[in-house]
Amino acid sequence: MFFLYPSFLWALFALLVPIIIHLFNFKKYKIVYFTNVRFLKNLQEKSKAKSRLKEILVLLMRCLAIICLVLAFAQPFVPGLKNTNSNASRKILSIYIDNSFSTQNVNKQGAVLDIEKLKAKELIQSLSNADKVQIITNDFEGKHQRLHTKQDALTVLEEIKMSAAVKPVDLVLKRQAEFLRQYNAGIKQIFLFSDLQKSSFNIGQSKIDTVFKVFVVPVIPNLQNNIYLDSCWFESPLQQQGFNQQLHARVVNAGSQTMDVLSAKLFINQKQVAISSFSLEAQGSAELKFSFMCKEAGFNLCEIKIDDYPITFDDQLRLAFNSTKHIGVHLITGKGKTDKLSALFKNDSLFEFKQNNETAIDYAMFKNADVLVLNQLSEFGSGLTAEINAFTKKGGSLIIIPSLNDNLSSYSNLFESLKLPKILDLDTTRLKTNDIDQSKGFFEGVFEKKVDRMNLPLINKHFQLQALTGVESIMTLQNGDILLACMEVNKAKVYFFSSALSAEAGNFYNHALLVPSFYRMCFNSIQSSPLYFTLGGQGMFEMRSNPAFIEQPPSVVNTETKNDFIPEYKVYLNNMRFYFQHQPQIPGFYYLQHQKQNLQALAFNYSRFESDLSTYSMVELQQILDQNHLNHFKLIDYQSAKAGELISLVEGGKKLWKLFLLLALSFILAEIVLLRFLKQ
Repeated sequence: MFFLYPSFLWALFALLVPIIIHLFNFKKYKIVYFTNVRFLKNLQEKSKAKSRLKEILVLLMRCLAIICLVLAFAQPFVPGLKNTNSNASRKILSIYIDNSFSTQNVNKQGAVLDIEKLKAKELIQSLSNADKVQIITNDFEGKHQRLHTKQDALTVLEEIKMSAAVKPVDLVLKRQAEFLRQYNAGIKQIFLFSDLQKSSFNIGQSKIDTVFKVFVVPVIPNLQNNIYLDSCWFESPLQQQGFNQQLHARVVNAGSQTMDVLSAKLFINQKQVAISSFSLEAQGSAELKFSFMCKEAGFNLCEIKIDDYPITFDDQLRLAFNSTKHIGVHLITGKGKTDKLSALFKNDSLFEFKQNNETAIDYAMFKNADVLVLNQLSEFGSGLTAEINAFTKKGGSLIIIPSLNDNLSSYSNLFESLKLPKILDLDTTRLKTNDIDQSKGFFEGVFEKKVDRMNLPLINKHFQLQALTGVESIMTLQNGDILLACMEVNKAKVYFFSSALSAEAGNFYNHALLVPSFYRMCFNSIQSSPLYFTLGGQGMFEMRSNPAFIEQPPSVVNTETKNDFIPEYKVYLNNMRFYFQHQPQIPGFYYLQHQKQNLQALAFNYSRFESDLSTYSMVELQQILDQNHLNHFKLIDYQSAKAGELISLVEGGKKLWKLFLLLALSFILAEIVLLRFLKQ
């Protein structure tokens, strides 16, 4: 027989109390004088012997009651047959503590993580000093891949903190099983302390061997309500200083209760600039809208905040944007052609404008250009065609304006290499442009209000283009022919006109739609930097490479702690791609720096993977185990499961504390019977 709490055996010293009372009878006798006691002598001897027997029996009952009561508190158990040999008596336990953010939730006994640690502590304390314990959490740290003694395991258990890491339980079980296979012991058991969150507790997919006994100890919170910020985005792909901006955010109610009159606040560079009120139905969502003016140039660090309890990790959404971003435009004009486009870009600080003539093309400018405009070139040589194809592979906007009087076959070759629609005949019919869709698509947001009777361009000459799938018609003529269309080629958007921008071809070259059309094509060239990244996600940021980066790659610096690291990166087509899968591990704002110069602002947030707090019930989990024939898994109700029950499962033996408690009550009852009915 063994004891879970042998320290209670010290209470056996309480046996001295009834023994001392028996040895030193403190009852005071009253002296009664008799004239002759000769006739009482025999009666006194008989009564004394009977009284002594009663006292001994009462003392025995009291001592046995105390012994049984102490043993009951020490929780004795008899080990199973598997523990009869020395090898089987040694135990190795692998204990998983779910320390993900969902364990911030609470029930009547406190926070879920605290309860998990308390129950695991009871289990570890019940082990013998010869037993070994592995403790594993969602962090999968190096210290999780070793065995601990009983005392060391308790220390490691106390050090467990909340973590943003989330691991599916089938992966946890696989890791535990692989670890236990390294050791020889009579008993190798796995314990899972978890809140059974549906998003990660995929125990039905577990392929763990039946040689392992797995005990699941669910600690399920009372309430599963949570409100969280899911995502955000700008209406415009370009944020500029001095202009009004519209920021949208999606907030979700993952609970079963309707929430009324809540608010979200927007902070930019630690200053509150906007607030938005909202209400949420149960299991519903809402789209918030923040309107503000971008006042500061350069990088802006933003935060959207809501108040929710007790789950707080997803109540804040960080984002960063650059309000001084420029668009690189490279215009190439055909030999002898009139330039009507340079005036659009020269005097606007938004554009970094470069211009070449067809006879002196600087191919080096292609690498830094976001927009490449080919205005009525006479021909396309093999070198130029190759550079144009390379430009499409790095992204941006390519705008092709044909020349109506030059080498048509050269254009056909270019269109063929880019897999654009084939150029057919030149149509000289005078045609008006069809109405454009002002509410959506290419021209969405261009007009402050809808114009019913818009004056549209007239086209005198245009090329007919072959119909081709994947082509987006932006502007068409009254006969259905394309005037302006767009097609995705590699990573670029290729915009192509069927008519030239000249007086001979029509009046589009000086029409009011010319400016918004070209501005929209330029805006669409921007490869917007992600507003934010998710910790542990497949985040990637791409920027133009620099020869100086090869010798000394950029580093990522935390704006608060100033801690830095060099991210994983790859050079691809004159661009540098940075990957943030493993670093950083702390949410916040960071700068991508090179020689202490800020290249980009980065915002990192916790994953919303655990924001939906839905959990399995004990009944649902048992059904999953039965459906997947996981007979070697056993559920334990933590509210009724004491350490004695857990260790009894481990040992495969029998608990005896109830027996000793009944015996203690029986001896107390026997004492009462003796005192009442046994006469002296």
